[in-house]
Amino acid sequence: MGQLSEPLRRYLRTESGGATLLLGATVVALLWANSPWSGAYEGLWATPVALRVGEATLAMDLGHWVNDGLMAVFFLVIGLEVRRDLAVGELTDRRRVVLPLVAGIGGMVVPALLYLLVVRGGEAAAGWGIVIGTDTAFLLGTLALVGPSASTQLRVFLLTLTVVDDIVAVTVIAVAYSGPPEVGGLAAAAACVVALAVMARIGVWRTWPYALATLALWGATLAAGVHGSLAGMVAGLLIPAYPPRRAEVETAAGRFRAFRQSPLADVGRSAQVALARAVPVNERLQLVLHPWASYVVVPLFALANAGVDLRGGVLGAALTSALTWAVVVGLVVGKFVGIGATTLGGSALGLGRLPQGVGPGQALGGAALSGIGFTVALLIAGLAFDRTALRDDATVGVLLALPLATGLGWLVFRLAAVLHGETTADLPTALDRPVDPARDHVRGPAAAPVTLVEYGDFECPFCAKATGAAREVRAHFGADLRYVFRHLPLPDVHPHAELAAAAAEAAGAQGMFWEMHDLLFAHQDELELADLAGYAGELGLDVEAFLRDVDGQRHAAQIREDVASAEASGARGTPTFFVGDRRHVGPYDAQTLIAALEAARAPVGASPPG
Repeated sequence: MGQLSEPLRRYLRTESGGATLLLGATVVALLWANSPWSGAYEGLWATPVALRVGEATLAMDLGHWVNDGLMAVFFLVIGLEVRRDLAVGELTDRRRVVLPLVAGIGGMVVPALLYLLVVRGGEAAAGWGIVIGTDTAFLLGTLALVGPSASTQLRVFLLTLTVVDDIVAVTVIAVAYSGPPEVGGLAAAAACVVALAVMARIGVWRTWPYALATLALWGATLAAGVHGSLAGMVAGLLIPAYPPRRAEVETAAGRFRAFRQSPLADVGRSAQVALARAVPVNERLQLVLHPWASYVVVPLFALANAGVDLRGGVLGAALTSALTWAVVVGLVVGKFVGIGATTLGGSALGLGRLPQGVGPGQALGGAALSGIGFTVALLIAGLAFDRTALRDDATVGVLLALPLATGLGWLVFRLAAVLHGETTADLPTALDRPVDPARDHVRGPAAAPVTLVEYGDFECPFCAKATGAAREVRAHFGADLRYVFRHLPLPDVHPHAELAAAAAEAAGAQGMFWEMHDLLFAHQDELELADLAGYAGELGLDVEAFLRDVDGQRHAAQIREDVASAEASGARGTPTFFVGDRRHVGPYDAQTLIAALEAARAPVGASPPG
């Protein structure tokens, strides 16, 4: 899937896979609601279910448990993903956020205005929120079917855009579609929010305190008369995400080695705890909850809400209802125009640029597919209308929008491919500038048969981890490998990265690049200028010449050339590895890299080693 973090690749795979179950649940709901057993369908979701703890009782029918309870888990997962992306993911580069942010706003304002224009007031006007959201699972699943053959960059752009949708949608639900809040419940909810924030601040790493606080927040939100989805989103945004901390990773590795040497229960428990501490609680919760949200919660929601009995003139009435067509126009036309116009217009005005590899036609295709509202649309339809007839009209509109938006997206993608040659929406995979031993920093024989190139950032914790993996790879191949390091500092998230790159080059001018390279990765938390001067002295360099080179930016051009090469080669994050001249995708542990390098040097048709 391109140069993406493993959490994001996992998120995209799960969302796309969940779309199949979501579609299946929708079909089952429609067939069931229109069968001789439709009474059982209605009766199932009207079944009362009560939760009692001592004197406290929470009672709802099964349909409300799904909509108000399980859907809070859905929004919790969205909140967790947003928080992770803001901390260490796609949203860390704020320059890449502006265009999808503007497009997301356009993709909500225009559909809502079109909806209101079609319904022309009355009771149906309350449903304007139905058309503001996009169903991420259906969007990504449909993109895989009708979009470009390789669409990683477009998927990430659309995923960033739907973040805006989701945050605004849950806010709209809380503000426009909840009753007057109850003060005591609001106070309890505020206390839970403070508890979550304090736990994140002081570094609580166990999962259960966050789970209990989130559950309490959900209960308090319901008691306040606010929809439970808000509790899920707020909790997800507060649960901390951060890059792996080197000290915790090293501690975990040490305890795991101790368990290998002494496989006793207490040693194993110690290793297990250390491993858990090394992984942020946000990612641990996502790993557990995201499959449940995609494969259980959302399909159950579709099963409970998509079952409209179309018999007895209901379908005919819906097809002649202004409300139905307001939903269709808002989703299909509004999303296409709103997202498409603001994306292309924002790009032309310099507010941002489309991701590398994504063409204007493909952006319009993605805008068309964003008209698949479904999950959030059905949720808001159930909240906006008390009358069954209005809910049925809205549901039919949401269901009609699904194939219409898909067909429009397919048409736009085909036109983009035929008229503009936009057949893929992915990053380049070939190393743009070949390795040049006279210019590049090469560890190992310059003519070695196997080449591993790394684009790295001296302040990036993932690069420090990769340094250990690269050491094992070099030990495995010996003189058969040349290892090349190129700079890709990310100053937006690592403020000392450019200075450290300059220090490495200044040391390289005195023949000590690799020695400084190793010291910088060993001291990632100490990269101030005074620290760098100390490392230069420790290596026996001419410190005055070293500082002149660093302060005078003598090697800035070479660093810029490395960055330009990285961008042209499709390297967007660090570390990015190239096996030979091809970008490596996936894990970068030593065994994976060794297998990729062995496969690259094996003769065509030969069996892989082992």
